[in-house]
Amino acid sequence: MQQDMVDGLLEQWRRVRPDLDPEPMAVVFRIKRLARLFERATSRSFSAHGLEPIEFSALATLRRLGAPYRMSMGQLGHALLLASGTTTNRVDRLERAGWIRRLDDPADRRGVLVELTTAGLRKVDAAVEQHLRVEAALIAALGDSQRAQLVGLLRKLVVALDEPLEPAHGDAAEPAAPTKEGGPRLARRSKPARVR
Repeated sequence: MQQDMVDGLLEQWRRVRPDLDPEPMAVVFRIKRLARLFERATSRSFSAHGLEPIEFSALATLRRLGAPYRMSMGQLGHALLLASGTTTNRVDRLERAGWIRRLDDPADRRGVLVELTTAGLRKVDAAVEQHLRVEAALIAALGDSQRAQLVGLLRKLVVALDEPLEPAHGDAAEPAAPTKEGGPRLARRSKPARVR
């Protein structure tokens, strides 16, 4: 069986601490290693389109809403898990590039909406097409059934550990999944301050 760098780490731990079972590391170390490799590859893809990963995420968040590709600044910051100041800085940069525009919120005199421009729509559509090609190449070593199995296993871990995001536009919230089988629930992340 082919081995990777994690196998060597586990063997070292077994040798120096034979009283411990390092098997959890077999999963967690590999997920962390893959996350770094995936981030490196996808960051290059976004860079080719003049985008940073968080900027792609902002454009993609608006694109997934469908026309008119619009949401409040607060909703965008919450979806991206960004603090208000960071959200404003990212929106400023995307607005200067001509990919989004700010609008007054007719439902809130102090509110600001963020909307994709035509140029932004073209930008994110081109970027997501290349992004999917890159991601397909990253998991090409797995067959269809292996991918389906991995998706199921990863989903199970996410459901057990993650906190659901609050929905945008008044959609019904998904209930928090109970931690069956004794899985620990991670502490809730502090929410970014709302942006007006």
